Amino acid sequence: MALRTNGTRVRRGPLSLVFLEDGSGGPPRVAYAMTKRVGSAVVRNRLRRRIRVICLDLVRSAADAVPSGALLISAGPEAARRNPEELRNDVVRLLDALEARRSPVLEDR
Repeated sequence: MALRTNGTRVRRGPLSLVFLEDGSGGPPRVAYAMTKRVGSAVVRNRLRRRIRVICLDLVRSAADAVPSGALLISAGPEAARRNPEELRNDVVRLLDALEARRSPVLEDR
């Protein structure tokens, strides 16, 4: 419930993300939401696995690529039709948008 009410939301392309920082500094906890609009159970599960692998790869390659906290990644029907490179780019753009939203805006003085 806290994720929904207090989370930071971003959307890029067919993906959306809700993030809630927990302050633990531990590994990120990622959940995936694939609605029936995405396709059959086989299609939804395949897409969930593809996004999970991308997130794991990002965590392994750059520790700060995926922030520590709780993340909920949702996908629309178009995500299932993306090729691996496009889907990876969508996830990276989504995480970049989250980082931009979380970063304090520097004001000119």
